[in-house]
Parts: sequence; C-alpha cells; structure tokens
Amino acid sequence: MMKAALYRGTGKANDVLRVEDVERPEPGPGEVRVRVAVSAVNPTDYKTRAGATPRSIDDFQIPHQDGAGVIDAVGSEVDPARVGQRVWVWFAAAGRRWGTAAEWTVIPARQAVPLPEGVSLDLAASLGVPAMTAHRCLFADGPLEGRTVLVAGGAGAVGHFAIQLAKRAGARVVTTVSSPHKAELAAGAGADHVVNYRDDDAVDQVRSFASRVDRVVEVALGASLELDLAVSGPETVIVTYAAEAQDPVLPVRACMAANVTLRFVLLYGVPVPSLELAARDITAALDAGALSELPVHRYPLEEIVAAQEAAEGGAVGKVLVDVS
Repeated sequence: MMKAALYRGTGKANDVLRVEDVERPEPGPGEVRVRVAVSAVNPTDYKTRAGATPRSIDDFQIPHQDGAGVIDAVGSEVDPARVGQRVWVWFAAAGRRWGTAAEWTVIPARQAVPLPEGVSLDLAASLGVPAMTAHRCLFADGPLEGRTVLVAGGAGAVGHFAIQLAKRAGARVVTTVSSPHKAELAAGAGADHVVNYRDDDAVDQVRSFASRVDRVVEVALGASLELDLAVSGPETVIVTYAAEAQDPVLPVRACMAANVTLRFVLLYGVPVPSLELAARDITAALDAGALSELPVHRYPLEEIVAAQEAAEGGAVGKVLVDVS
C-alpha cells in the first residue's frame, strides 16, 4: 500500500481532496515506477480538480503532473539498469490516475527523464509543465539566436524558465512584471531588461530595449495585447499559453497592421516528438547549469489541501509537496 492524495469527484480542494492508503501501482510494459520525493502543483492540477477542465475519473484521481524521485521498478521493454536513476517526471496524470501526489507513480518510461548530477529534486520537480510550455512557446517557430524575446510575467514559473531557455539559446530578453519584488525575481532569472507593465510608459520602456521583438511569450493575451502589438512587427510571433476568465476581443485590423502571427499553446495537444525534444533540451540546460530554482512554498503530503489552495491563490514561485 501507499499514501496518496486523491479525489473521487471534482470541486473545491477542501471538499474533495483526501489523503488515503491505496494499492501501490506496478509498472506495465514500457513503464517505470518512481518513488516520488517531491511533487509540484501547477494551475492545470487545481483546474482539473475543480472541474474547470472536465475529464472522467476512474474510481479516483491522484493529482499533479510534475515531480521528482528515483525509479525503483521497471516493466518489460525497459532497461533494468534504469532502476536507481534520479528522474524528473512530466505528464504523470495525463489520461492516467497515478499523479505525483503519492509515494509512488507509474508512467511511460520516456516521461521519467534522468537528472544530471547535482540537480536538486526541488528544481527537478518544478520543470514539467512550466518548462515544457516555455520551450514550446519559444521554439515552435524557429531558433532564437540573435533574436529578441518579450516574456510577459517573468516572475511566474513559465516566465522564469522562458527567460532562462531563451538566454541559453542566444536571445536578448525583455520581460514585464507587476511589482518591484517580481522585477527582482525576473532579473535574477537572467532577463536583460525588466519593465513594470503598470507604468504609464511601459511601451516606451520596452522600445528602449528593442523597437521590435521577434517573439512574445504571453500569459494574459487580452490584458497585454495592446502592449504586445505596439512592440511587434512583420514576423513577430505572439504565443499565448493561458486562458483568461473572459475571452479577449481580437483587434483584427491592428494585428493585420503589425503583420503578427498568433500561436496558441496547450501542452496536452503538442505532438509527442516536440514534447520529447523539449525534455531533451531542458535536461541539457540543466546539465549546463542554465536553469535555477524558483522561490519555494512547501507542504507535506498531509497538507495537500493547503498546497493546492496556495497555488490557486497565486503564490509567487513554486508550490511543492514533500512526499517522502
């Protein structure tokens, strides 16, 4: 048996999340079992638990896509030498019940990525959804060497890794934030220039860095599109990865005048080869020391409700759950 956070129906965290003893899963063909040390909370996790992104539940659902730990068993078709590997985990709960908010998870072998020596389990658990989203937003439209990237929300998890992956790829990076504290975090991540988007002259501040940006990684398309278009031009790609409470009204003429391309990213629909490429590139960045930890808010597994509520409440940094 193992301890696991789970829910059997959707709703508020305090109403549906429980920690229970369930049978420990066994890896099937092509799968590995990971003894989870740290589990991470993402918006996708609490939105699915709340029922905002409906999906069927097979008796129970253990939440959380991302985590880190050690492989302790493998199924057939997997090299037995993988037992004992430290790994970072992605998409653990995608179409499966075995998320990382449990002492063990079972996943396809490709979704347990070996960790370079010296990388902390906290950083490893924080990758997954945010780092892979950042990678897709940055590289779906070509290389970044010598390009200029605008990262909206540079203090968030996606923004943090977008800054660092873009810098590693040879880009110049300007980012927007909403407070001095967040500006410090974005600068610490490696941004070349940080702008408070609430400033009246925010557009001028971005333009002082670059008259036109090549790529925009956008967290709030409706709220930020006016600024984005003001610093865009032919061949600029504006990539958004988050939905707002209300769908934005698209200023078609302004988009035409700027000759921009709009791209929308939902990680669960990205082709598997692109996800595997992202995992390889992220691991290479880890090995090179190019990725760093976010500020951490940590909770024990028994406080899973508080952990999800903290993430849902907008905790700045990364909410982690210590499983073992």
